[in-house]
Amino acid sequence: MNDSIPRGFAEEIGVEWVDLGAETATARIVIDKRHLQPYGIVHGGVFSSLAESLTSAATYTSVKDEGKVAMGQANDTSFLRPATEGTITATATRRHGGSTTWVWDVDMTDDQGRVCAMSRMTIAVRPARRD
Repeated sequence: MNDSIPRGFAEEIGVEWVDLGAETATARIVIDKRHLQPYGIVHGGVFSSLAESLTSAATYTSVKDEGKVAMGQANDTSFLRPATEGTITATATRRHGGSTTWVWDVDMTDDQGRVCAMSRMTIAVRPARRD
């Protein structure tokens, strides 16, 4: 989506950026065998990682021009229903956008629009290092 999005772990788990706005953001993962735990359902860490990756990236795109970076500070994810195949779509809504922290609520749904997991994410906003 945007070449200025930091690369790394999100790429490894297959995150696809859809929209990275300052108020709302969306990303998705197409479920494959690497996302499943031994019982055939998506591992909870995938949901948590998707929420953190999405909100960190959305926050970063909003603060980078101020010379700042964004990283996960707190991740509270609840799992509501299993997912086994298809696509997980994460939709984040910003609740607070301060100078040092942003807070987001994230719903993660399956292809039928059912909420499988939800997260409250706190993202730390800090000055970029000048090494």
